Amino acid sequence: MDPEKLEEAIIACLEGRLSEHGTHPLLKELGPKKPKAILPVHLYGMPAQMEAIMEIAERYDIPVLEDAAEALGAHIGGKQCGTFGALGVYSFNGNKIITTSSGGALVSDQKDLIELSRKLSTQAREAAVHYEHTMVGFNYRLSNVLAGIGIGQMKVLDERISLRRENFDFYKSLLKDIPGISLLEEPEGYFSNRWLSTIYFQKEYYPADTKDKLMIHLQRLNIETRPLWKPMHIQPVFRTYPYIGADVAEDLFDRGLCLPSGSNLDASDRQRIQEGLLSFFQ
Repeated sequence: MDPEKLEEAIIACLEGRLSEHGTHPLLKELGPKKPKAILPVHLYGMPAQMEAIMEIAERYDIPVLEDAAEALGAHIGGKQCGTFGALGVYSFNGNKIITTSSGGALVSDQKDLIELSRKLSTQAREAAVHYEHTMVGFNYRLSNVLAGIGIGQMKVLDERISLRRENFDFYKSLLKDIPGISLLEEPEGYFSNRWLSTIYFQKEYYPADTKDKLMIHLQRLNIETRPLWKPMHIQPVFRTYPYIGADVAEDLFDRGLCLPSGSNLDASDRQRIQEGLLSFFQ
């Protein structure tokens, strides 16, 4: 999230100018309106620019809800991702650093929000012997068994983060002498859990289809890679919604690639990946 564009979007909301940035028919009926929340995402385990985002949020009195799904254990100056805003959410999906096979966790230092969240996640039942509901709730809680698995895996979180960071260091060393390839470096004071190690092909060095060619090359060697996340504003379902920003996310999607980053990569895996990558750039 670009803090400068965030503030620009907030001002557009407050001034009722969102229809200038999207084509959805309902935008024409939307007048000045204050945003209900700011939702920064800590991508690939790298903390977002939370200091700047929180300053803007406080200035406009808008709550912050953090998507820290990929960033468990990442922090800025020791403050954990997911604990800057009013609420933070972590994912325990099967591809995360620790997993309960699915589900996640919501964190907050505000007791009332936690109590309300617990209520909503258990069908919003009232304290009665029969089923009594004064609001609509959902069945969003983890089972006791899955929660127990998650608690057990918390003991190896630091170890898993260390292994993921070793993956990043491996790629950084491997690709350092190949011009035109960028990796996601940590700003000063930032600590990434390196959930995924990603590379970017600079347009001054590589044509736009380089990412796709590398994906195909590695796939033939039975090495899986993925593009970076497709931006929400170019997803078909959201194409008519307002978007205020630059083309950075689109460029990253076009030219970025996620490399194998599992905590269980061993020496033989890395050797095979190394041979596959270097053979592509020869």
